Amino acid sequence: MGSIYKDYFNTAKIREHYNYTKEGPDASSASSRGAVSILIVTLCCFIVLENLLVLVSVCRNPKLHSAMFIFIANLAFSDLLAGLAFMANVLLSGSATFSLTPVQWFVREGTAFATLAASVFSLLAIAIERHVAVTRVKVYGGDKGCRMVLLIGACWLVAAAVASLPIMGWNCISDLRDCSTVLPLYSKRYVLFVVTIFTLILLAIVGLYGRIYCIVRSSRAEAAGSQTLALLKTVTMVLGAFVTLALLKTVTMVLGAFVVCWLPAFVILLLDASCPVRSCRVLYGAKYFFAFATLNSAANPVIYTLRSKEMRREFRRLLLCCCGANGRGAEGGGGRGGRTSSSAERCTQKQGGPHSAPATRDCTTSV
Repeated sequence: MGSIYKDYFNTAKIREHYNYTKEGPDASSASSRGAVSILIVTLCCFIVLENLLVLVSVCRNPKLHSAMFIFIANLAFSDLLAGLAFMANVLLSGSATFSLTPVQWFVREGTAFATLAASVFSLLAIAIERHVAVTRVKVYGGDKGCRMVLLIGACWLVAAAVASLPIMGWNCISDLRDCSTVLPLYSKRYVLFVVTIFTLILLAIVGLYGRIYCIVRSSRAEAAGSQTLALLKTVTMVLGAFVTLALLKTVTMVLGAFVVCWLPAFVILLLDASCPVRSCRVLYGAKYFFAFATLNSAANPVIYTLRSKEMRREFRRLLLCCCGANGRGAEGGGGRGGRTSSSAERCTQKQGGPHSAPATRDCTTSV
């Protein structure tokens, strides 16, 4: 056991592995690398702020405390952490890499892997929740809290387990021939394992949404053929048409964003697992493909939340409240500041009004 971890605090191991898997120092100029790093950090800041806005909106508005929006908040939290982790990864890259010990390097890369994996697993959890909600009408009865805790907890536990495998021993620190070019301390077999897991998740999401669509279509057909439940037929057909159309749009956007953002990174990782050392020069630019994959964390809030009318209203209320607070600070409570203050107060008071309950269903059907 001691022989496996004896090099975890040897900084020379980092340089040894990078020199073996790469042709030498990065040939790009310092100015170009700095510009790319600034761009990526800016993107990560946008991801953090965007998902923070989702979390604050869900916490503030009692209408958004339904199970579906709690899952969306979990997705936003994982995407927020993914933005922070990737930002830290970029800031600790370059020359700073060679001052790290292997255990610090594993923590740097493992944190980014864990948060991105949690984001992907959260997409799967949302698909599972929708499938169960469609197949069982009263899915969230007495076991509502237990079901949500199990799904959300499973997302983070599995993501943490997958990301911690290299630091627990599945690495190439003692076998240079098995080293990845993109991640020089990771085993190629581990890289292939991660790609396989993500591919299976994508197939599972496609399968679940496909089954949901088939169930909705069959329910509409059964309601149309029934002669004794006329009222149920009418209601089901109206809701079914709406849900089917919304489902098609959402599924297309979700799967399209997932495939477009992650496919280039998957291809790079597959090349990394199959190419001999220093034979695929495209692998030296892998950081750009991973930065592109991070865009999925920026697209998720748009897809899952802005398609909800209630979430859009809450976004506007939150932004108005922020502007109202700034206006009161600048105007000192006079003139326009007073009017902005009243609008800010109205946006807070609306959340606790007597008509809160009927609007809850309106925000859940379009997500």
